[in-house]
Amino acid sequence: MTTARDADTRERIIQAAARLLADAGGEPVSTRAVCQAAGVGAPTLYHHFGDKRGLLDAVAAYGFERYLSGKRAQEPTGDPVEDLRRGWDLHVEFGRTNPAFYALMYGGGHTPPAAREAQALLLGLIEAVARAGRLRVPVEAAARMVGAASVGVTLDLIKDPEAGAEVSARTREAVLAAIALPADGSAGGEPGGSTTAARADALRAALAADPSPALTAAESALLGEWLERLATAR
Repeated sequence: MTTARDADTRERIIQAAARLLADAGGEPVSTRAVCQAAGVGAPTLYHHFGDKRGLLDAVAAYGFERYLSGKRAQEPTGDPVEDLRRGWDLHVEFGRTNPAFYALMYGGGHTPPAAREAQALLLGLIEAVARAGRLRVPVEAAARMVGAASVGVTLDLIKDPEAGAEVSARTREAVLAAIALPADGSAGGEPGGSTTAARADALRAALAADPSPALTAAESALLGEWLERLATAR
């Protein structure tokens, strides 16, 4: 009973903080206001969350769970670049419709633990592009480019909602053109192309997802080093 009651109290505090943050329009929310809204004393709040940073991390985790429920439900289209495009749009739309959560999730210079699954999902989308032989740059670099650009665009749209979806779409397409080859595998007019590097990335991603039992650990490490050199020699 005590465990269930504690869980209910913790959830009530998180929900109260989330409502206050959503209504505050970017203004700070005090722990006293959260306690009043949740009907608890300050010792109860600090018992569950340690301090205000712990409470904000918990609210951010709640926001991430709402965000990730949509990401997990995203069905593959059969085109990994289109999947990445849809993932970008879902990310931006979540931020625009949940600005208080998004500011906690991405805008404070502090990355809550709940961000790890979101980053893993992004890496999964990028790795799928790599496995298809369509990635122009290494997986980690592509993930950084997509992550930085999508977060920047979303924060900008939160500050200026009148900017509209065109800003997001233009930035999205510019980033996708920079990291991914067209579906026909052509290099999009780049001198010398980048298909060798893309194929190296594809093999690296495939072996990471399904290591070959035909290779020893030392052989796999050596092959990985060679593929990394090919992938980065662009």
